This record gives sequence, structure tokens and C-alpha cells, in this order.
Amino acid sequence: MPDEPFHPVKAYRDEAFLNSREARPLRILAEYMEPEERFRQEQVRDTIVMFGSARIPSAEAAKKALKIAKDGGGDLAKAEKGMNMSRYYEEARELAHRLTTWSKSLDREHRRFVICTGGGPGIMEAASRGASEAKGLNIGLNISLKFEQFANPYVTRNLAFEFHYFFTRKFWFAYLAKAIIAMPGGVGTLDELFETLTLMQTGKIRKKVPIVLYGKEFWDRVVDFQALVDFGTINAEDLDLFYRADSVDDAFEYLTSELTAHHLSDLDPYM
Repeated sequence: MPDEPFHPVKAYRDEAFLNSREARPLRILAEYMEPEERFRQEQVRDTIVMFGSARIPSAEAAKKALKIAKDGGGDLAKAEKGMNMSRYYEEARELAHRLTTWSKSLDREHRRFVICTGGGPGIMEAASRGASEAKGLNIGLNISLKFEQFANPYVTRNLAFEFHYFFTRKFWFAYLAKAIIAMPGGVGTLDELFETLTLMQTGKIRKKVPIVLYGKEFWDRVVDFQALVDFGTINAEDLDLFYRADSVDDAFEYLTSELTAHHLSDLDPYM
């Protein structure tokens, strides 16, 4: 008999098992239960979600890149494009700031309409930054990718998440959302927008969720929704699922009006 007693590893501490194919249901469940508990602790009741490109720079960064390019140290066409698109970073920042200031003024027991993003750079950083500058909380639902992506520095630390599964991340985008702002973005933004529209069109999301497509020039060129109506693949009424805005004032007035009308008296935050 050995002198030292043998202590088997408990299943919930066995990293090899927890990272195995067989334990996938446990990992999925963890990505549901752990965020839910953190939201409860922080008294986060619902959110305003902002989608958008990780590639859009701030005006400051864009100006710096443009100067370097003009001095012969970079891609001038790319720098000029970045300078042109940086308006959306600054407008996302301002809109998040104004919405956070408004939500803080509601003086409710629970924190209402907290800004929520994918937690990364670009538009996500802009929204987190605006909320942080308004001295409010903001949520970052980050995702682990093959290329490194870190939470931007403005995400509230207790509300910074790192998901492995896209579908659990998308669940938390949709479940708490009471409004969605789609800024210019790429494949990820389109994916998030169209999944939300599908859930609303099919009645899987029953609550009223105003969706703002921000940046008329961008969205009118990227997605021809009227063509879908003309070809008969969606109904004309489906165009009412979203609202186009091209200024912070317009988006702010529309969103606060819709949230006031449909959600300030909610007893159930998830309906």
C-alpha cells in the first residue's frame, strides 16, 4: 500500500474533461449561466445594442494615419477611406454618450438600457467609450477568434465577457436588447443584423425592438431592401422593422421615443 493517500480529480476540476467534446454541453451551459449571474449582480435589466465594424478608426487615429500616408509611410487610399469613415466612430461615441446620460436620468431601481457591444475595436470601442465618458456601465460581449481580439479599454470590467460560441454570444445580444443600432460594418455586422431581423419577422422576438440603420449612404448602397420587396421575397411591411437615420439627433430622438413608449413600464425585462 502506498504511504500517500490517492485523491482522484473531481470532474468539475478536470480540465482535460471540461475541454473535451463530451463536455461541450457543460461549456455551452456555462456561457449561458455565468453571464446571467453577472447581469443579476450588476442589476442590468436590459440593453441598447450597437453593432458595427471593428475596422473604423477614431478621427484622431484616422488623422494620424493620413499624415503618415501623405508623408510616404503608408497606403494613402486606405488612409483617406479611414478618414472618411471615422465620422461613424465619432457619431457612435456621441450617440452612446447621449443614450447613457438619458438612461441614467430615469432613476429606476435597475440599470436600464445599458450600452452593449461586441467588446472589440472600431465602432464597438466608440460605443463603449461614449458610455464610459458618460460615467455609465457598458457591456462587451467579446468572442475568441483565431486572430487575437482583446476587449477594448472602455468596457466595464465586471461586464466584459469572452465567448467561445457565436450562438451563445448572439443569444445575449438578443435576449436583453430593447433597441439595436446597426452602424456601418462588414460580414459580422450583416450577420448580426439579419439574424435579428429574421427573429423579429418570424415572431421569435415578441418584444418591440426598434432597429436603427445608421448611415443612409452606407445602408442604401450595401443592402437594397426595396429590391427584396420588388422581387417578392419579403413583404412591404417588413421595411417597417427598421428605421434609417443619418444623424445623432435623429437616432437619439427616435430611440428614446420608442423606448419610452414601449418599455419604461415593463414589468418583465425580457418581454
